[in-house]
Amino acid sequence: MKSKRSIYSGMILFVISLCIFTGDRLAAQSAQKSTVRDAVTDIMQLVNEAGAVLGLKGESAFKDFRATGSRWNKGDRYIFVLDRAGNMLVHNDPGMEGRNHLELRDVNGKYIVKGILASATTLSPEGWYHYQWPEPNGILPRWKSTYSTLVKAPSGKEYIVSCGMYDDRMQRIFVVDMVQDAVAKITERGKLSFPLFHDPQGPFIAKDAYVFVIDAKGVDLVNPGFPNLEGRNIMDHKDTQGKYLIREMWKMVRDSGSGWVDYMWPKPGESASTQKSAFVSTAKIGEQTVLVGSGVYLSDAPKAAPSAKKMKAADLMSLVREAASVLEQKGEKAFPEFRQKGTKWNRDDTYLFVWTLAGIRVMHGADPKSEGANVRDLKDNLDRPYGRMFLDTASTDKGEGWVHYMNTEPGDIFPVWKSSFIKRVTFPSGEMHMIGCGIYNMEMDRTFIEDLVNRSAKLVETEGRAAFPKLRDKTGPYRFMDIYVFVDDHRGVELVNPAQPSLEGKNLMNIKDAKGNFMVRNYVNSALNKGSAWTEYHWYRPGENTVTRKLTYVRRVKVGKDTYIVGSGYYPSK
Repeated sequence: MKSKRSIYSGMILFVISLCIFTGDRLAAQSAQKSTVRDAVTDIMQLVNEAGAVLGLKGESAFKDFRATGSRWNKGDRYIFVLDRAGNMLVHNDPGMEGRNHLELRDVNGKYIVKGILASATTLSPEGWYHYQWPEPNGILPRWKSTYSTLVKAPSGKEYIVSCGMYDDRMQRIFVVDMVQDAVAKITERGKLSFPLFHDPQGPFIAKDAYVFVIDAKGVDLVNPGFPNLEGRNIMDHKDTQGKYLIREMWKMVRDSGSGWVDYMWPKPGESASTQKSAFVSTAKIGEQTVLVGSGVYLSDAPKAAPSAKKMKAADLMSLVREAASVLEQKGEKAFPEFRQKGTKWNRDDTYLFVWTLAGIRVMHGADPKSEGANVRDLKDNLDRPYGRMFLDTASTDKGEGWVHYMNTEPGDIFPVWKSSFIKRVTFPSGEMHMIGCGIYNMEMDRTFIEDLVNRSAKLVETEGRAAFPKLRDKTGPYRFMDIYVFVDDHRGVELVNPAQPSLEGKNLMNIKDAKGNFMVRNYVNSALNKGSAWTEYHWYRPGENTVTRKLTYVRRVKVGKDTYIVGSGYYPSK
């Protein structure tokens, strides 16, 4: 296996070779990409030069590294130095120095210093580590990629010299580093290494990148991005452009040992494929050879064409309510017409289902053979208990509402979000049931957000602060897609923010959006004065740092002497 230094050298040559592109458009794109690549190589060079200085001058170099405005400490790019025990010896923030930071974690719970130390001491004396950290004077954490190297000073002491860069995209050199480390782990621990690749707080999941492992027959052994594929043979799977991507990956490693393969694949949490380039290599588990890879999603790459226009939320609600009226009149006698293909009740991927409130499926328009089963404990691909969510929604005072969950669409291998409208109905016999219908990849609109905020407001009104953990629960009904519920007090202090928990406890009343508007002040005052309101501002999608137009709905909630602002928003496609 090649050393990381040779891999890095090859990547630098690869960067240089990319500069030969010509043409105005290609030159502009190349310039933008090379800016990031240049930053990567600059960071590596800066760290290696700082390491050389430390190796020559010893601890007296610390004073040089601290000098503000010097090449070692300029803006958000600065050298910092740790010892093997996790003590910060040099940092551009003096408050960080002289303290042990082994327990320091980022917003996702990743150990920052432990990961940095491991990147330069475990498998190699150099490497990259990725975590989230706020920019200087910023309020939101961003992805930061830190390069570190292990250095021995003349005193004989060992230090880890590091520097990082804020970069929300996964770069090819980072992916190579991740795959090489994964290969080393598999070589050392075999299948016992697989749980490490699933750990969101470990080094093998960062940004939108993850490690996958596939055996020689095409069975997906590890796939944190799409765990529903694990155990499945995907050797004959073709991407949206007809490419047998797994076959090509195996051909690459058999012909060249390692290399890059381009194909179409969705980002984690998405269903539409986009262009991806994966670096693949091999590892041995006993006598078995497995393929190990990770990839980058290409910048500004087009996604696969969307499917035909789907039914809107209001239309689906009307359909379910109309079907509920039929059930109130006919009861079970309506089931045959609901099962009939090609009718308004059952066409394409739109069909009705009916359950008892005990969770027995008594009618399923698409799969009559599944009728009679107890499905109250159904869970989706994210382990969300959507069966119980259905029943809980039907059991509310209102007796209807939306449930969002992730399942695999028929004929596909990737799980997609599905939104089902549920309504309680009473049969002529007096027995209560629930009827529902769902649409895959439903376009988010105000209907969903108002439903979510109204249910969340009711929960807070009933339970007060005891409701906050439920609003944060990733497997609960209050979080789906990139949608979440936030709660502020009447002074603008953020009490709940599952997407950006670092904001909790902070007063955001004077925060401005990208257009200079006091976004929090505006929606707090609107809710206080009107009871409920829609507002608009420009904010960040969860996990991203690009500003996007956001429409947000807020409600005022009184709980004893406390006043809360409960809200949620979405990013319109237009």
